[in-house]
Amino acid sequence: MNKYILALDQGTTSSRAILFNKKGEIIAVSQQEFTQIYPQSGWVEHDPIELLNTQLSVVEKVIRKAGINHSDIDAVGITNQRETIVVWDKHTGNPIHHALVWQDTRTANFCNEIKRDLELSNYIKDNTGLIVDSYFSASKIKWLLDQYDGDKSDLLIGTIDTWLMWKMSDRKIHATDYSNASRTMLFNIKTLQWDDRLLTFFGVNKSMLPTVNPSSYYYGDINIQSNVLPVHSAIGDQQSALFGQGCFNKGEAKNTYGTGCFMLMNTGSEIKSSSNGLLTTIAWGVNNKVEYALEGSVFIAGAAVQWLRDELQILEDAKQSEEMARKSTKDSVYVVPAFVGLGAPHWDETARGLMIGLTRDTNKNDIVKATLNALAYQTKDIFDLMEKESGVQLKELSVDGGASLNNYLMEFQASILEKVVKRSQNHESTAKGAVFMAGLSSGFWDMDALKKISNDADYINPNLKEQKVKKLYHKWKKAVQLAKGWLAED
Repeated sequence: MNKYILALDQGTTSSRAILFNKKGEIIAVSQQEFTQIYPQSGWVEHDPIELLNTQLSVVEKVIRKAGINHSDIDAVGITNQRETIVVWDKHTGNPIHHALVWQDTRTANFCNEIKRDLELSNYIKDNTGLIVDSYFSASKIKWLLDQYDGDKSDLLIGTIDTWLMWKMSDRKIHATDYSNASRTMLFNIKTLQWDDRLLTFFGVNKSMLPTVNPSSYYYGDINIQSNVLPVHSAIGDQQSALFGQGCFNKGEAKNTYGTGCFMLMNTGSEIKSSSNGLLTTIAWGVNNKVEYALEGSVFIAGAAVQWLRDELQILEDAKQSEEMARKSTKDSVYVVPAFVGLGAPHWDETARGLMIGLTRDTNKNDIVKATLNALAYQTKDIFDLMEKESGVQLKELSVDGGASLNNYLMEFQASILEKVVKRSQNHESTAKGAVFMAGLSSGFWDMDALKKISNDADYINPNLKEQKVKKLYHKWKKAVQLAKGWLAED
């Protein structure tokens, strides 16, 4: 009888369920978007109950679509938006507030206060691998706890993987993995424990926090419509994509074009620190070994294309962006999509979006092209720094995510990097990584089988002259400087 691995892919804008067979092929996909909640400028929330319900719904739909039974599923792998945090009452099972999303900047002022304490901010960087920023979970957790008037000993805390497993297991599993824990700014990536000093500073009792396990690991069973399914992996979405792209070896890198844009380089067992804005993070725990990665985070990538569609309404569908970009004859228009500040390597929460180079004949095609180009420029910002900080000259960049299907963007990306872009033929690398992890834990696959599955790819070569690339990129850097510090005090 055929067996399958099921991925629960809980992202920033949608919940998805994807079913994979033994060959690593996708059998069926189901996806459901959920509500984005913006109570104030810079605040971004999700309803945790809606996240749970949409995830349960797509699981049932994908099983029906594939025409299989729950018993045909060998294992479940969970991958999730990472820094987004939920706090809930362990007795009622109800969240005390909406989830605070990784994009949420309400704690930016508090984080700026921490940065002024150089000893503490250096301690955080040295022991968590992270730069003090509202992007990460710790300050969000403190904000949520500060709003709560009840008995805090009744509360549990978790990233989205933890929340889903707790609810789906009838409150039996309160756990996360190393990769998700390493994004909270509360987890010591050297000792692989919750950091007591940081827990005290942020007012978090250790009893509220989940147990931290390897990424490829039997977490326990969840119940879907009275059917028992074993969870054999949990991993943050970007680390999952690194594994799904087959970047198993030190010095291999990938870039995921999702809501944000995230580049990770596998640094193996070495904790590689950056002095220029890259993050050090845990890649995964597999086969009794923890491996690390360097990461550069762009906050707005695919979300910029959504902005073109939903706010400016110059696109009806994101897929139109490729055709429209090719119609543009201008290289002089630049969009800096710093809608929630700038991530690596700038880390400027006061930056805001900018459009420059407009002339009387600028049209919507030019704006679409400039927005797509911004994804490539932001990627180059990180790529160049990653090569410098790691001392590794990358021959190619593996890419995945929805926007990687845009041929114009990938051609421009290869040209602006002056490197080969390797695009997986199965662009669902995030789900695939969680599935690979689950299959390793359950015995469905071994590493030799995964290496064979992960090799199928298209290769896109640079097609612009070096002089033009330098000129285009120079103007991008000028535009970024203009966008920085926009909300800073004069």
